[in-house]
Amino acid sequence: MKKPAHPGAKAPSQRMLRVGELIRHKLSEMLARGDVHDDVLASHVITIPEVRLSPDLKLATVYVMPLGGNDVKPVIEALTRNKKYIRAEVAHTLNLRYAPDLRFREDETFEEATRIDRLLDSDRVRQDTQKK
Repeated sequence: MKKPAHPGAKAPSQRMLRVGELIRHKLSEMLARGDVHDDVLASHVITIPEVRLSPDLKLATVYVMPLGGNDVKPVIEALTRNKKYIRAEVAHTLNLRYAPDLRFREDETFEEATRIDRLLDSDRVRQDTQKK
């Protein structure tokens, strides 16, 4: 389970995690099938690694990353342009009382993992971890 975004936050509930995962699957399915008619989205393979929901399930933050990490900004803009249609499809499929408002953000976990790998591979850290 992921840690909360900031120190004072609570861990996500089971319902938040479950609904987030259902939304992630629906969005991935829509993008793979080409249900969202947009030239930018049609020309990219998009990964959705995570969807985080607010505790009241009214706001969903969708983290996206185009394959190769290129053209992130145009992809997020295209998703935002089509947000109304995507939200309606998600609400219809998931049968929720309220369709969460969707907010699209760049997924930065790959960059963070690369940064940590570089740190661990640095001479300074290697010096500390080598046995004497």
